[in-house]
Amino acid sequence: MSQTHHELDFSTLSPRDAYKVMIGTIVPRPIAWVTTVSADGVVNAAPYSFFNCLSADPPILALGVENKPDRAFKDTAYNIRMTECFTVNIVDRANVRAMAVTAAGFAPEVDELQMAGLTAAPGVKVACPRIAEAPVAFECERYMGISISSAREIILGRIVMAHVRTDIMDPATHYSDHARLDAIGRMGGNGYAGTLDYFDWPTPSAEEVLRSLDLPDIKQG
Repeated sequence: MSQTHHELDFSTLSPRDAYKVMIGTIVPRPIAWVTTVSADGVVNAAPYSFFNCLSADPPILALGVENKPDRAFKDTAYNIRMTECFTVNIVDRANVRAMAVTAAGFAPEVDELQMAGLTAAPGVKVACPRIAEAPVAFECERYMGISISSAREIILGRIVMAHVRTDIMDPATHYSDHARLDAIGRMGGNGYAGTLDYFDWPTPSAEEVLRSLDLPDIKQG
């Protein structure tokens, strides 16, 4: 059955409308619960949903960090520039309330982890703490910063150490149990979604696809 679509020319959309289209349809987005530390030693924590992993060799993840309305850097971006390191903590269902507290607009001198009742655990390879209550944390060194406009910066981090709760990962295979992780993702507006709505769907071989279509073999290569 044919479908109709809204045709949206992004060159005609305001940044706010483009944002609403993207966050409402590119879902669910994983959440980077980023911890940094200022040059004065103040710990900062904030969640970002413009986030994903980009490479395993080298191990690179990316954050999209929006600047303040006056185009000044947010505490996260500024701290990363000053210290060259940060930690990405994964948010699970048990930590939703605490994560939301760290998203509040506190002044730079306020320790968001303390406000949320969370524990700062020292980094092993970076001079930046992780959140002890988080199920997973990735210690990162700043790999590159890309200023894509005066409003936003993309920060690439090279993972140098991971902390995975022992009941989540099998150390022999390095595979993780998604149910034990119980991570959440960001939807549009104030929405969140869990990862427990899970199913397997293996990628078929070309031969399996051809058989299902009852078509003659197509030479591969």
